[in-house]
Amino acid sequence: MNQFGDLYSQYYDLLYQDKDYFAEADYIDSLIKGHSQNVKTILDLGCGTGKHDVLLCDKGYTVHGVDISKEMLEVAENRRKDKKDKLTFSQSDITQLYLNQKFDTAVSLFHVMSYQSTNAALDKVFANVRDHLNEGGLFIFDFWYGPAVLTDLPKTTIKRLEDEHIKVTRIAESKIHAQLNTVDVNFNIFVTKKEDGTSIEKKELHTMRYFFDTELEMLCEKYGFSIEAKHNWLSDKNPDFNSWNVAWVLKNK
Repeated sequence: MNQFGDLYSQYYDLLYQDKDYFAEADYIDSLIKGHSQNVKTILDLGCGTGKHDVLLCDKGYTVHGVDISKEMLEVAENRRKDKKDKLTFSQSDITQLYLNQKFDTAVSLFHVMSYQSTNAALDKVFANVRDHLNEGGLFIFDFWYGPAVLTDLPKTTIKRLEDEHIKVTRIAESKIHAQLNTVDVNFNIFVTKKEDGTSIEKKELHTMRYFFDTELEMLCEKYGFSIEAKHNWLSDKNPDFNSWNVAWVLKNK
């Protein structure tokens, strides 16, 4: 990431410009209101460039976003503007999080939980979420859903985008590890600055874990969470074999 400097956050936002952050913020707001009353504070684990957090602030919440990437957080800080009292950020690996503060709700979006590819990492995140939630607090997260991943196996994809500053081509090639419940997504990313024609090639390996109900249910029992809801992402339908992206709502008992 560091070799990109400012380009990293530029290509990230460009690649996901078609992502409907407004609809996703509305969805999170509806899940919160459907399962708890008087939620005022939100902890966002893996906040990226802070787009969700700005929109959640606009809905009246006070939000603290955490991300491991310094470059992402620099962009997020620029989005605070007139929300400085309601929106804050800090840098941390979410497996090592300690804020000495509790929240009414924790969210982890855009498959951040699927980046916790080992049992040890997953354990630490669940423990950290529990320790940072008030009693009765919610934990809302989305993830790759195992039954759907194994039904519709990942394929090679190519994405090309540009704006007034840069052109981006991203090739994604995937390899599934069935006994580990993980998918290695190998990204080849080519970024060209239009101003001077400078090009950078970046290779990234994203190891993503897909989950099944029973393993997450065991973690919920271990860390004292009740399961309030299981949905296809952005809907109230039950997960099925077509649901790559699934959201759960948990409550800290």
